[in-house]
Parts: sequence; structure tokens; C-alpha cells
Amino acid sequence: MDDKTDKVSRSVRALEIVEAVASADHPMTVVDLMALTGLPKATLHRLCNLLETEGFLRPDLSDRGYVGGHRLARLARLTLATSAERSYRHGILTAVSREIGETCNIVISKGTEMFYTDRVETEWPLRHQLPIGSNVPVHCTASGKLYLSSLTKRQCADLVSVLTMERFTDNTITDPGHLLEAVKQVRRDGVGTDNEEFIDGMVAVCVPINDDKGRMVAALAFHAPTVRMDLVKARTFVPVLQKAALALSANEHD
Repeated sequence: MDDKTDKVSRSVRALEIVEAVASADHPMTVVDLMALTGLPKATLHRLCNLLETEGFLRPDLSDRGYVGGHRLARLARLTLATSAERSYRHGILTAVSREIGETCNIVISKGTEMFYTDRVETEWPLRHQLPIGSNVPVHCTASGKLYLSSLTKRQCADLVSVLTMERFTDNTITDPGHLLEAVKQVRRDGVGTDNEEFIDGMVAVCVPINDDKGRMVAALAFHAPTVRMDLVKARTFVPVLQKAALALSANEHD
């Protein structure tokens, strides 16, 4: 094998490792990756170290294996932002916003925060503006609590343990134990809610957009000022969100 061919082979192997980590629903150990890729232990250690140095992998918070790093997350966001894909998603988002009459968003996880990748604003002049590219906390947002509910119980507890649980309103949950209890309810319902926990006078509801393995890849959410809608009324629109999320999930599978 010449040097050029060997470099291509190493690149393909590195991509296989990244794909395996991105596809897993738990941190991947070297032993896990050996079983999936068939690569020798020494080769895996070398490639994983390189991918970690370059930001495509990082150790899990509990140091039990590898999860996606910041550059892999950025790659996912850039992929979501491609013109054809964005046009399709934005069309669905627009239809949902018009049906509900409020601002709708697509949100993904970004470390200990949630990141707005797309949005359609309500036509009402009174609205809470959180533009595309905004980062919001995990512990006091509908999408954040939904994301926490999508993790394994151990992953969720590990992430909650490192959160800075800043108080934004009187309703903000700032106790880790109380947050874990709230996440349990979200896990049972399959619906994330925010009852004036992040912004006074704002409620929000969201549902998951899943991949072909049933794992949450993003959240479809809407929020509204409480002068127009309380949380009870907001939850009546969950079926509208779920129908749209199914369409978006189907697109994820194509």
C-alpha cells in the first residue's frame, strides 16, 4: 500500500468511527468501536486520540467512552442549514406557525444549551424574539427539558450535575433533584413545556423530531405570550406539532 492509499484508508476509518459514535445512543468505548469497526485496539486508540484532538470526539462527562465533539455538532448544524433541506423544513415550520398563530422553532442541543436553527415568527406585533442562532439554557426551556428526557437516566444525571442552573424567573427550576423529577414527567409525556420558566409572560411547548432509530435529533417548538395563551391552551396544539414532527422525521430518514 502506497502512502496516498494509506492516508485515504485512515481517513475512511476515522469517518467510520465518527459515524459509529454519532449513531450510538450511549458513549462508545474502544471495545464497542472494535466490535463495530473490526479495527485493532492500537489503531482505534490512535484514531480516537486524533479525532478528540481535532474536536470531532470528546470523552463522555463520566469518562465512560466517546461522544460527539463540538466540530461534529457544528457539522450537523451546517448540514441542517443546507438550502434544499432548509427550504423543506422551513415550509413545514411556516405551516405550523400559521395554524397555531404563534412563533415556531426548530431547536437542537449544543452542549449544555439549546440552539435555534430555524424559526418562523408570529404575525402578532406582541411577541418574544429569540432569533436563529440564539442559545438558551437546558434547565428552564421546553426544548432543553425534552432533550434531557431523550438521554439515558445516567447521561441525564451526569449532564444535570454540571449545569449552572441560573434563575431567570420565579418559576425557574434551580434544584437538580427537582429538575430530574420534571424531566421524568417530560419523558412520560413525550412533550416538553416551559411555564414562564425562562421568560416571564411566555409559555412554550415542544415535541421531538426523531431519526430512523427513534432518537431525538431536534425539537419542534412554539412559544406564546401568556396574554394570548396559557400552558393549558398551548398543550392543545401538541397534535399539530406531532404531525409536523412526523413529516420532519420522515425527511430525516430519506
